Amino acid sequence: MKLNGKEHPSTLVAANSYADSLISLERFEEAKVLLRKTMPVARRVLGESADLTFKMRLMYAAALYDDPAATLDDLSEAVTRLEDAQRIARRVLGAAHPLTAAIERTLRDKRAVLCARETPPPGGGA
Repeated sequence: MKLNGKEHPSTLVAANSYADSLISLERFEEAKVLLRKTMPVARRVLGESADLTFKMRLMYAAALYDDPAATLDDLSEAVTRLEDAQRIARRVLGAAHPLTAAIERTLRDKRAVLCARETPPPGGGA
């Protein structure tokens, strides 16, 4: 960041890679904090439709839903963010684009997880 500044594309790529590493190390809170700071910069500098902006959106959703301590609200936020990313990706990139397909697969999976968590167990067990 000192070399190129926080708005340089190389800095944003490095931040995305760092967030990916944090998620791999299961340091979800740190990844979320980093992405909350860099996603708005990426949207402003690169635009809503840039691949890196989409990847950051996916990364943030992953930080939300991969966390073993994820709450129902976290899962709901992840699905909402994926829905937004999917809508933009379909409009800008088209349905056949690999990034759109990846977002849609992830969205389907996470909707199923959210639905399972929202549905009470049979017999109303507590």
